[in-house]
Amino acid sequence: MYMVMFVLNDPQKLVEVLNAWEKAGITGVTIIESTGMHRVRRRFLPMRYTTAIFNQEENHLTLFALVAKKELVDASLMAAESVVGSLENSNTGIFTAWPVEMVKGLEKRAN
Repeated sequence: MYMVMFVLNDPQKLVEVLNAWEKAGITGVTIIESTGMHRVRRRFLPMRYTTAIFNQEENHLTLFALVAKKELVDASLMAAESVVGSLENSNTGIFTAWPVEMVKGLEKRAN
């Protein structure tokens, strides 16, 4: 089993990525709003008073998915890049995956 994590730079593309992942065989995704250190530092203004405009944050979305096999890791990467373009390009996202040794609570059924 593997954990896939994809930081999506453009939240407007979320539905497209989810659709592409579903077609690739990804059956569940957890989505978290996130931001990065560089975005926070870029926004920081050393002023005593700021308006609400300066406090608005430009967020990413971070997607997490557990997948059963390496082929689904590769398929999810290809699906993400089919929507956002090559992750080698700026302002697309970051993709990573790693093996998971233990999972508990994944298969729950209502009684």
